[in-house]
Amino acid sequence: MYFSGEIVISSFFEALFANLVSPDTLHFATEKQVQKELNKLETVLRTVHAVLADAEEKQLKDQHVKMWLSKLRDLAFDVDDILDEFATEALRNKLKKDKQAHRSKVRKIIHSFTASFGPNAFLFRYKMMNKIKAISSRLDDLITRKNELQLRELDVGRPKRVIERPPTSSLVNEALVYGREYDKNVVIDLLLMDGDTDVQVSVVPIVGIGGIGKTTLAQLVYNDNKVQDLFAVKAWVCVSEDFNIVRITKSILQSVTCDASCNDLNDLNLLQVKLKEKLSKKKFLLVLDDIWNMSYNDWTILRSPFEVGDSRSKILVTTRNQNVSSVMKTVPDYSLKELSNDDCLFILAQHSIGAKDFSGHLDLKELGEQIVKKCKGLPLAAKTIGGLLRTSVDPDAWKVVLENEIWNSSEEQSGIIPALRLSYYHLPQHLKQCFSYCSIIRKDYEFGEEEVVLLWMAEGMLQQVNTKRLQIEKLGSMYFQDLVSRSFFQRSSRNKSQFMMHDLINDLARSVAGDICFRLKGDEKILSCARYSYFIGSRYNGFKRFHTFGDAEHLRTFMSFMLPNEGDCYLSNSVLIDLLPRLRCLRVLSLEGYYITKLPDSIGDLTHIRYLNFSYTKIKSLPESICTLFNLQTLLLRGCDRLKHLGSDLRLLANLQRLDITDANSIEGMPFGIGELIDLQSVSNFVLGQGVGYQIRELKNLSDLKGQLSISGLEHLVNAQDATEAMLFSKFSLDDLELKWTADVKGDLQNAGVEKEVLSLLQSHKKLKKLSIKCYGGQTFPNWIGDCSLKNLMFLEFEHCHKCISLPALGQLPFLKALYVKGMDYVNKIGVEFYGENCSNAFPALEILRFEEMPQLKEWNTYQADEKTGNFNCLRDLSVKKCPKLLGSLPSYLPCLEKLVIHDCQLLEVSVPKHSRLYEIEIVGCKRVRHDGSFDLCSIKKATLSNITWFSCLKGLMLGLSQTEFIRVGGCRELPSLCHNGAGWLARSSFLRNLEILNCSQLVSMGISIGEQKEEHCEKLEKLSATMYNLTSLRELEIVKCPKLLSFSHDNLPLKLKGLVVKNCDNLKCLLDEDGMNISRRSLLSHLIIERCHSLASLSSAGDLPVKLQHLKIWSCPKLAYLSSSGYLPVGLKHLWTDTCQMLESIADSVHNKTCLESIFIARCEKIQYLPDGLDKLSHLQQLHIECFRNLVSVSRLPSTGLRVLHLSWCRKLQALPNGLHCLTYLQELEISNCPCLLTFPEEGFPTNLTSLTISKPEILEGLIHWGFHKLTSLKRLAIYGGYSDGVMFPHEGNGMMLPCSVRKLAISDFPNVETLSSKGFQNLPFLECLSIVKLPKLKCLPGRDMLMSLLELYIHDCPLLKESCRRD
Repeated sequence: MYFSGEIVISSFFEALFANLVSPDTLHFATEKQVQKELNKLETVLRTVHAVLADAEEKQLKDQHVKMWLSKLRDLAFDVDDILDEFATEALRNKLKKDKQAHRSKVRKIIHSFTASFGPNAFLFRYKMMNKIKAISSRLDDLITRKNELQLRELDVGRPKRVIERPPTSSLVNEALVYGREYDKNVVIDLLLMDGDTDVQVSVVPIVGIGGIGKTTLAQLVYNDNKVQDLFAVKAWVCVSEDFNIVRITKSILQSVTCDASCNDLNDLNLLQVKLKEKLSKKKFLLVLDDIWNMSYNDWTILRSPFEVGDSRSKILVTTRNQNVSSVMKTVPDYSLKELSNDDCLFILAQHSIGAKDFSGHLDLKELGEQIVKKCKGLPLAAKTIGGLLRTSVDPDAWKVVLENEIWNSSEEQSGIIPALRLSYYHLPQHLKQCFSYCSIIRKDYEFGEEEVVLLWMAEGMLQQVNTKRLQIEKLGSMYFQDLVSRSFFQRSSRNKSQFMMHDLINDLARSVAGDICFRLKGDEKILSCARYSYFIGSRYNGFKRFHTFGDAEHLRTFMSFMLPNEGDCYLSNSVLIDLLPRLRCLRVLSLEGYYITKLPDSIGDLTHIRYLNFSYTKIKSLPESICTLFNLQTLLLRGCDRLKHLGSDLRLLANLQRLDITDANSIEGMPFGIGELIDLQSVSNFVLGQGVGYQIRELKNLSDLKGQLSISGLEHLVNAQDATEAMLFSKFSLDDLELKWTADVKGDLQNAGVEKEVLSLLQSHKKLKKLSIKCYGGQTFPNWIGDCSLKNLMFLEFEHCHKCISLPALGQLPFLKALYVKGMDYVNKIGVEFYGENCSNAFPALEILRFEEMPQLKEWNTYQADEKTGNFNCLRDLSVKKCPKLLGSLPSYLPCLEKLVIHDCQLLEVSVPKHSRLYEIEIVGCKRVRHDGSFDLCSIKKATLSNITWFSCLKGLMLGLSQTEFIRVGGCRELPSLCHNGAGWLARSSFLRNLEILNCSQLVSMGISIGEQKEEHCEKLEKLSATMYNLTSLRELEIVKCPKLLSFSHDNLPLKLKGLVVKNCDNLKCLLDEDGMNISRRSLLSHLIIERCHSLASLSSAGDLPVKLQHLKIWSCPKLAYLSSSGYLPVGLKHLWTDTCQMLESIADSVHNKTCLESIFIARCEKIQYLPDGLDKLSHLQQLHIECFRNLVSVSRLPSTGLRVLHLSWCRKLQALPNGLHCLTYLQELEISNCPCLLTFPEEGFPTNLTSLTISKPEILEGLIHWGFHKLTSLKRLAIYGGYSDGVMFPHEGNGMMLPCSVRKLAISDFPNVETLSSKGFQNLPFLECLSIVKLPKLKCLPGRDMLMSLLELYIHDCPLLKESCRRD
């Protein structure tokens, strides 16, 4: 039995019946014939509705019934569209009548009559009458077919007994996992193992089928305490189906740096260089979760930055594809097996009856045991079925689940686990419809509850299931949480406010939606029955991609999803201008994130639209036609930073409930009449424009506002009494209030008084949870702020209130958890007024306290004479920054403190709080730090101490850091030594894993037993202590700017060192001074980087490189004459990189045929004339880059297997290409540029499997044309730079120059004589997406537009005539 696209329309019919008898429909159905047809339609629809339960059950077996349901569903959607047209026309006429309300009563009566019986109404009814008749004819055919299929009316009700869940089961712990302890320990052991010496970073794959718990196991391992202790850097990246190297690299970099600035980077080289810098010498754990497909070439590119890390670093991979693991793994797969039936039984009990077992319900135990057998060991299946049976103790209900025939459907037939299909089958009808719609959500997308509820609402899926009236969004929230409780949605592990669908659940949604949901992918054609569609946006989205939507006139949802870190994405204007007007039935339109600058007026033709999302686009204004979208409920313009104006008649959007203009900071004001939108429930920012501050009065009638509200531009409020009209005190559904003045407004004392009065009159209701006040210009705060009657206030923020001279009384707010104070320039004391009437027991719930940018603050009276005062008893996070005049001390008794941050408080003496739980301290720029030693600091794991005036005062503190894992010391000029300073604190730091010493100019000697060590700007450092030889834990060593360092001897280089980086050591002459001892043979050094060591003459006094060396990089060492005096490279060397070594004559005389070299990069080594012999024997060589060789004459034969990339550029004496170039059958990327003596094209030609080709010599180009450009059938990227001398046309039509039709990217540059781009030549490029034209001074025009139909990106530079031509066009 094939199970796909179950058709569920029962709940949809309920909405249809409600609309058929709605006042809006009846208003325009006064004509007898229309009434007659509508009554007939309702009668027949009710007849059909009576047999829907039978049809929906039989469709699983009978394809004829399913086809009948499919046609009925199409008809139901069309009926809904017709009824919506009636309702829309009624609303349109009502608004017109209201607009003319100033006319006389007689004229209003006449207008009402003409609206109902005038010529326009007559034409409308005539059109609708024809549509209704067509519907009735189709319905008659369905009735006939219904009888033939013998569909009958069923009583589907079934009594059920339920019990209340035990109190502990109402909050299910998602982290509670059964049966995976063994798996977890095995994987952790794999991560603890020393890596293979032949590989730099170990890859541990977890392999198993979907839903078996690979991601869950990875999460357990990732968050285990032992793993937390092991790795200095951790990152988690979800890869999913789209293996985009740039996106994945960007995600890893963001996870490592927590820096969103790399969002704008799309250059893979820059991203990988940055990532390489961040991972260099670090011991890291990277989880690559849910990889579906990947080639070996993709993996070699992606892994490049990882190979500079600590060799003990690990990559944990989860995949269901063993081919993926075979490409990546360095250890055998860990195949995750199914759970035992006992473990599945525990899961089933937990999620069904809220208990650990069935001891309290023995009559269900046997049934449960049989059910878990059919779960096939998949924890997700057991959890989902448990959600289905939750609170049910009726054995008959359990038998129905066990015996249902859906179990019998095979996975091969549907691709969905039967247990999950069964869970869907038992959903209530209204939830089936909502869940099926979620098939439009792409995999791995994190969504919020509100986001999904608004979409359901727009599609009319939120219908009342009983007579009790509920707000429609509240009903949607109930639906959503019901699906959460049934495990169809799961909370995101990264953001607890977001949700996700497991891949299998996502597959389930797609399966049950069937053809009604269409995903735009490739050349697939949309079916006429499709109503919902989505696509995943790419960098460039041309109109050609959307051609299949041309006939999708009944589409209701058109939605785009962006992949994370995609950067600016562009959408063809033709989609907006030509396509969207055809989709007249749309309810949902989302084009979030595209570089759209203008919306067409035709947007107003989408009369059915309920949901518009143009967030994060570049639009500057909304077209006035948007104000005719009378059905619009949700308008999302978040992050539209160029948007200045909303529609002037926005008040006509009578159904608008949500307006989100968060971070649309250019909006100049709200449109007049917005207060008439009485159904409005959310306005993210109410902007008061210049000169119209009184418009705040329009908030008065918006009594249903809820959630978050920001009021900005309050400086424009001239009459303070206008603030009273906002009536914020009566808007009890508001949880979050932000009051904001413009930051750059500077007023005098009179303005300060006005602003205080305004703030006083904007008093909120007493149940507010979050309050932010920004750029307020008053000197003091009104009494309502800090009033203990604000008992629900949990978050309070004061930002850039520059004129305030004191803080309000906040200490008695009973539930305040977070307090942020920033930019109060005139507050000089925090005293008794801050704590309220009772200075003791103040701030009883406060967890986060931050003071920043308070330049005049001198005193903070903490009122903590003893521990009994009880102030700040719950404080976890204390931060004081940029308070340069602050004296005295901080609170001394903070029993819950976990993090202490002090920055730029130069006069402050910091005392470490007693009896705290400090985990992290960060003290930068203070006078001194005190710790009397009377209590230990064993809880501190991370400590940063920098720019402390009296470093000697730290000895007591440092002695207490015996269990700290990370220490950074910087800017401490008094520090002479780390091991002989009298305190001996590092000798006690047995847990220390990472130490950074920065800008300690007096430091002379070092000797530390740690895992990673870094010294920078230590100008007096002459030697490493001899004790370092025995530092067996030391794996990475980096030395930067130590000008007195001459060499490393055998007694001060750690024996097991694997990574050594030396930079800017100007007097270093010999790296390894072996002094008669051949330490190269004993050294485990695998990574060696040397940069800007201008005196370096040799790498080893004995002449040999370390035998274990795998990565060697040397840059800007102008006196280095050779790499190895023996003329040989280590056999295990994989990557060789040399640049700007002017005296280097050779990298080696020859290379052994067993050498493991994979990549060679050599540049600006002017004395090298020949490459070493034996390159053609290097079977592992994949990349060879030769750049800027002044004396290189020839390149020997290259390996015919394996080599994928060959670059030869700026080799001025190179006379011939390598012999046998055409035999390099694996070569994909070839660049030959700026080699002036290269005059001949190889007679045999180029390898025909090239995918990328760059050339810049006319002789090479001419030879290539003569040989046959068209033979390069796999070529996707072609760049031709300079030297095109074949006339004024490119490609020349007369010389047989036919570019390969496979080319997608074409770049041409420096063609001085070309005037025309041949239309015929471009006609042969049907897949051309990117065209770059640079320095064609005589080029006048582009090929015809019909020749560039597939073009997505066009770049033109330094083409003056073409620029003028484009300007005229």
